[in-house]
Amino acid sequence: MDPLLISAASGMKARMESLDMLANNLANSGTSGFKADREFYSLYQQQLPVVETRWTDFSQGTTLPTGNPLNLALSGNGFFALNGPAGIVYTRNGSFQISQGNQLASAEGYTLRNTLDMGNPITVDPAQDIVIGKDGTVTQGGQPVGQIEIGLLPSAVDQVSKLGNSYFALVSSAGSATPAGAAPASAEIQQGHLEQSNVPVADVAVRLVSVMRQFEMLQKAMNISSEMSRQAIQEVAKVA
Repeated sequence: MDPLLISAASGMKARMESLDMLANNLANSGTSGFKADREFYSLYQQQLPVVETRWTDFSQGTTLPTGNPLNLALSGNGFFALNGPAGIVYTRNGSFQISQGNQLASAEGYTLRNTLDMGNPITVDPAQDIVIGKDGTVTQGGQPVGQIEIGLLPSAVDQVSKLGNSYFALVSSAGSATPAGAAPASAEIQQGHLEQSNVPVADVAVRLVSVMRQFEMLQKAMNISSEMSRQAIQEVAKVA
């Protein structure tokens, strides 16, 4: 097959993957705690750069005050640990609520893990004020009712899996996350705040336009290659 056609097709595939990723980043620029996806390119192995692997940018987003005592933001490293349907999941989206079972939970119903009770949910009294300290201690009526577990995820790209737009989980071979207490100064909880998405909207928009133009150029290259092949076949047929 024509090498030009192969290179152009490979480049178009890479740009399609980039467009999907960038579009998802833009769509979630307003999602609390969302972490932008980025990509590595195999620049030195191909005639045209292709996406080798994706990675997640875990840098912190801006924290904004909301006044809601069930809105929590993490300052520094770490993730809120929750009991998901298939095991422990982690998130930076601190938009929590009180479930029907009077437990602190996410909008999806995942319950916050209690470090004082082996990871079981934190049960509260909806009629009383909830005070949450920087270390995650949940207090009502002056008495502690639990402590929110904070986990530190591995830094390796292949050890953490992204679930939906706000959650992360460890892959089976990654072991377990570092629990709260192992690095107590790495994160502080801010009650009444939410962490915003870390998507650089302006940069992503510029990148999106650039990738679209690259896709169009590669598409033209494919058309030129096809036209050259067609003309070559016609010339061979005339000689015959």
